Amino acid sequence: MEGWVDRVKSMIWDKQGECKNRNELREIQLERLKWTVDRAYHNVPYYKQAFDEDGIKPEDIQSLDDIVRLPFTAKTALRDNYPYGMFASPLRDIVRIHASSGTTGKPIVVGYTRNDLENWTNMVARIITMAGVTSEDVAQICFGYGFFTGGFGLHYGMERVGATVVPASSGNTQKQIMLMQDFKTTALVATPSYALYMAEVAKSMGVDLKTLSVRVGLFGGEACTDNMKREIEKLWPMVATDNYGLTEIMGPGVAGECGAEPGMHINEDHVFVEVIDPDTGEQLDYGQEGELVLTTLTKEGIPIIRYRTRDITTLNPETCKCGRTTVRMAKTKGRTDDMLIIRGVNVFPSQVEAVLYNIEGVTPHYQIIVTRHNYLDQMEIQVEIRPEWFSDNYRDMIKIEEKIQKGLHKVLGIEAKITLVAPGSIERTTGKSKRVVDNR
Repeated sequence: MEGWVDRVKSMIWDKQGECKNRNELREIQLERLKWTVDRAYHNVPYYKQAFDEDGIKPEDIQSLDDIVRLPFTAKTALRDNYPYGMFASPLRDIVRIHASSGTTGKPIVVGYTRNDLENWTNMVARIITMAGVTSEDVAQICFGYGFFTGGFGLHYGMERVGATVVPASSGNTQKQIMLMQDFKTTALVATPSYALYMAEVAKSMGVDLKTLSVRVGLFGGEACTDNMKREIEKLWPMVATDNYGLTEIMGPGVAGECGAEPGMHINEDHVFVEVIDPDTGEQLDYGQEGELVLTTLTKEGIPIIRYRTRDITTLNPETCKCGRTTVRMAKTKGRTDDMLIIRGVNVFPSQVEAVLYNIEGVTPHYQIIVTRHNYLDQMEIQVEIRPEWFSDNYRDMIKIEEKIQKGLHKVLGIEAKITLVAPGSIERTTGKSKRVVDNR
């Protein structure tokens, strides 16, 4: 073990930033928190109003403990201020825009200044190095490129550490396997479920994964359970690592695994982390399970204060065997809201409902059924037809299905199986309807 720890220590990409004394780190965090609060208050109308309503001024923040006086930020704040209402920088200083889906079809928009992109690249480079990637690696990125932060985030981080990047994007799995063979790929970036699906495709192609050069996987975009991780490592000649990020905070690069001990190191000099009781909002101690709350410390484009991620986890502040002193977050154990993550895409039942309300001939009664086939998430939506529209005419039913599919694809960006069912066949309750059946 000692030799392994020494090897990991030698791979620390930013020892000065990741191995600071905790007191030194807190001083940096306080300085940056004050800057963030001041920037948000004076440049973002939403925060000025929220602070004024709570009777808080930037100068009231004199210690890190004072962060509990600041209001929480929910996803609705970014959605309601679409597209640029949360920006603290003028558009002339914004050089990149990314977005994630919103419940009304409008995306949640985030903007990056040049300095933001530099910080983001460095944060991702850290988690890449934690996973063991170096300038000797060939990294194949199987995330989609576009508004989704995963593709570009890992791309620039890989380039920063000097790895050779293969921007394969997502899909066309047989070609992905071919590229791995031909390019001698050593690092795979993907969702964990896609890595498992790739293994199935490779088998059907007669390709033995053990003959490939892949030695490390960096997985994000969806939860990677311990069972999935073990299965990936069983099928692939690689060490599977998990990482964590949110578009609203920066994208990938918030936290990542080093492999020395359980948990993902959080880049605390860029992100201040709390765990709260999801019901009371009270800040919890290290080791107590609760909702993860994140505050950006260096973002210029969109400073975010006390963002409620809805993810449930615990925090461990003990120095890791790898030498890093940054807090580690445990693998998330679930969410406090009804959001689903389907193949890396955030899906809310309210998004489905919004689409159905605009389709003539269907009722608002529906059920989302999520399963996993060949390691890939599958989503079926059962939708009730109105009695006056229910017909034995196959073509009429197909037309309605196609309208729903097109509407959902426009909002979610993913395909879903649509099953039209007879009037009254979806279970009714006097309380909250059970909209989701997750069989994964």
